Amino acid sequence: MPAVSKGDGMRGLAVFISDIRNCKSKEAEIKRINKELANIRSKFKGDKALDGYSKKKYVCKLLFIFLLGHDIDFGHMEAVNLLSSNKYTEKQIGYLFISVLVNSNSELIRLINNAIKNDLSSRNPTFMCLALHCIANVGSREMAEAFAGEIPRILVAGDTMDSVKQSAALCLLRLYKTCPDLVLMGEWTSRVVHLLNDQHMGVVTAAISLITCLSQKNPDEFKTCVSLAVSRLSRIVSSASTDLQDYTYYFVPAPWLSCKLLRLLQCYPPPEDGAVKGRLVECLETILNKAQEPPKSKKVQHSNAKNAILFEAIALIIHYDSEPNLLVRACNQLGQFLQHRETNLRYLALESMCTLASSEFSHEAVKTHIETVINALKTERDVSVRQRAADLLYAMCDRSNAKQIVAEMLSYLETADYSIREEMVLKVAILAEKYAVDYSWYVDTILNLIRIAGDYVSEEVWYRVIQIVINRDDVQGYAAKTVFEALQAPACHENMVKVGGYILGEFGNLIAGDPRSSPLVQFNLLHSKFHLCSVPTRALLLSAYIKFINLFPETKSTIQEVLRCDSQIRNSDVELQQRAVEYLKLSSIASTDVLATVLEEMPPFPERESSILAKLKKKKGPGAVSVNELEDAKREGGELNGGGERGGDTSAMAASNASTPSPSADLLGLRPGPAAVSAAPPSAGSLLVDVFSEGPAAPSAAVNDDGFLSSAPPPPAAVSEDPAPPLPEAEELLNKFVCKNNGVLFENQLLQIGIKSEYRQNLGRMYLFYGNKTSVQFVSFTTTVTCSVELQSQLNVQVKTVEPLVEGGAQVQQVVNIECLTDFIDAPLLNIKFRYGGALQNLTLKLPVTINKFFQPTEMLSQEFFQRWKQLSQPQQEAQKIFKAVHGIDAEVVKAKLLGLGTALLENVDPNPENYVCAGVIQTKAQQVGCLLRLEPNAQAQMYRLTLRSSKDTVSKRLCELLSEQF
Repeated sequence: MPAVSKGDGMRGLAVFISDIRNCKSKEAEIKRINKELANIRSKFKGDKALDGYSKKKYVCKLLFIFLLGHDIDFGHMEAVNLLSSNKYTEKQIGYLFISVLVNSNSELIRLINNAIKNDLSSRNPTFMCLALHCIANVGSREMAEAFAGEIPRILVAGDTMDSVKQSAALCLLRLYKTCPDLVLMGEWTSRVVHLLNDQHMGVVTAAISLITCLSQKNPDEFKTCVSLAVSRLSRIVSSASTDLQDYTYYFVPAPWLSCKLLRLLQCYPPPEDGAVKGRLVECLETILNKAQEPPKSKKVQHSNAKNAILFEAIALIIHYDSEPNLLVRACNQLGQFLQHRETNLRYLALESMCTLASSEFSHEAVKTHIETVINALKTERDVSVRQRAADLLYAMCDRSNAKQIVAEMLSYLETADYSIREEMVLKVAILAEKYAVDYSWYVDTILNLIRIAGDYVSEEVWYRVIQIVINRDDVQGYAAKTVFEALQAPACHENMVKVGGYILGEFGNLIAGDPRSSPLVQFNLLHSKFHLCSVPTRALLLSAYIKFINLFPETKSTIQEVLRCDSQIRNSDVELQQRAVEYLKLSSIASTDVLATVLEEMPPFPERESSILAKLKKKKGPGAVSVNELEDAKREGGELNGGGERGGDTSAMAASNASTPSPSADLLGLRPGPAAVSAAPPSAGSLLVDVFSEGPAAPSAAVNDDGFLSSAPPPPAAVSEDPAPPLPEAEELLNKFVCKNNGVLFENQLLQIGIKSEYRQNLGRMYLFYGNKTSVQFVSFTTTVTCSVELQSQLNVQVKTVEPLVEGGAQVQQVVNIECLTDFIDAPLLNIKFRYGGALQNLTLKLPVTINKFFQPTEMLSQEFFQRWKQLSQPQQEAQKIFKAVHGIDAEVVKAKLLGLGTALLENVDPNPENYVCAGVIQTKAQQVGCLLRLEPNAQAQMYRLTLRSSKDTVSKRLCELLSEQF
């Protein structure tokens, strides 16, 4: 940069700034500013032309006034005129003024662009850098359109100076982040990637920021950067601190560049080339070895730089998750940091170990540090470090240490910070359920949880313990006894009263034989808490009382007296009053048999409402459960999670629910557990019948009892000709039903096909209505639903047979049951054959079953949405499409279609109110796929930009394809 001469000191500006600082009041400052503004305005409007120095001085004063918080509405043209000056200081001030005060909608933008073009073509490196800095600072779409094609040429040109290359790379990065659709690398891709081999380290550092951003969006185009990045990293890691003197920071060679290279490599899977992979592993081992060496300096900057590289290397090792030796070494290195005196290092070590705990290679190594982590939970002063310690305990928990970890977390709960208590409660509840060895321990843990932190126990937690107790005969007596003892405490939390009221109302008879817990003692104990409880809890207790009358007839008169008192039947709360009146009347007029029928024991729950984990995911921080943990939850078996058969039950409902579904499979509460099925294990083909039909299915029959076909071979009366190929408009007809479930699928002169469908979790039922539009019979009417070989492993489709004769003007109905096993792209084919007037009619359509039909909407707040959005930042997790609006942009139509897609439309989440953001979870039998959607309309250009992120790349791409056809 040229040196500033003494003549450029602008004495007038210095005097003005001094005057402003000497003002004693706000009024005096405003008066001085107004005087100066009037003077500058008169100078600009005067007849005498100002020289460059004067223009620069006055523009500088305007800039200073603006920075003080005052509006500036003139002087812009004078600033633009400074751009044509050949003096560096004048041009610099002109660009500075434009960068700060000129917005993208300014009428001067064309003049500014012309001046920038002149500077870029001047080959003067100083002027080129000023122009590039201005483009990056303004970053408007107009500038991107004007220069997006020119800047890559400057960046890769052989005669461009290094300082200009650095500015060009960072300017292009800014434009790409602002307008990615305008920055198309194309022919420049390979030359930009090869900047990683540039001799100038500053150019490499700037270029890698650009390449990393481009790789995240277009990984395939830039995959050649992996080998170059590994090569450059190897040279840096193996170099001595004296080799890169200009880029050595406190004895650490090029730490910023090393971190950026490691971060770039995290955009890609492990290199397939054995030599490249070996070299990278060698680099990572060298970084881990250097972490063990004695520090070369006692300065904190040295350790910070060294540790920054180490943590990025560990992040890359975790990302690859394929080198057991490196994973274990990384874990051991982090373990040393757990007792480091530097708080930030302890925090980062705990955070990284949370991720390591989910790897099968390093999980055991992480568990060896359990005592250190427990000690950190108890003794750390910083609450954020304690929270990370709790997260790590949660992540490292398995069957071997579950009791120890749950006990420690319960102990910590008594003194835990209020800000993390609710999250801790959820984690304890999840671990207790997931790794319970026996039910008594689980019940004890949850009741202890309610006792210690009752205010933070959400409804999901106590609902869950009720479900599990009701679904298991062998724990009901123990639960009743335990909760009865817990209720005897003088200070009893209301959540404990809820659990006690429910369990004693259902199973109090199991402990009634003991005089210490006789029916009247149980009732009096519950009723002693009645007046201290809120209205919902009182309502629950009234229901428990009427259940007591059925279980213990001897308590009838006592309970009727309670129900009859004025405080109940004339209660100001209508719910309590109605319950008291109805229960009193029911107990008075109903016979014993009627009471036993109405008030029989609750049937087992179908395991569809467990949402503890979903609630935990809404909490802030790494406590949100990763996909790996969900997969672990599915892998983990055990007695509690899908344990033995439920024994005989007196209720009629229990007889058809002999198999207890797995609670762990439904921890998220985002999909239904297996439906209530018969005692004989159902076949895969009969699952839908169990869910949708009234009676149980025959497991091994080709045709089920209710007429459903597991596969759909044509009946003997079918026409023998092969199915016709799909109609040309079949794809268009399918797209009509992406955002709706009902309507007319197909219609011609003879036949109309209507559809009505409904979907719940990963199951769907579709009603097809075939209408004969003529007065002549359709004979040999057959329909066949077929799936490709690949689709058969993704969808389970069952079709009910249809009558072979359709009278003129009549309509027949066909039911199709669908189960989504995993995500899919193709749609089943529906073939219809019949004879009309002796002529064969043969047509094939695509059945409108698309992956979005299995969405479950998910509500999120803004912070949660963007936190999850950042988590889904891998290139393969995102699909994006920019397309022209076909039907015009109508806000109400867009909202209706997004809701029809099946997602939750999130209000007040995106900073731009014109944008739409949605969230949902695709439910399949194999897994749940979380999806986030962002639709950005541009009314002026009549264009949309659609961005979808999900935990599975095929889902993102398919949803993007489907939805882009809807607008």
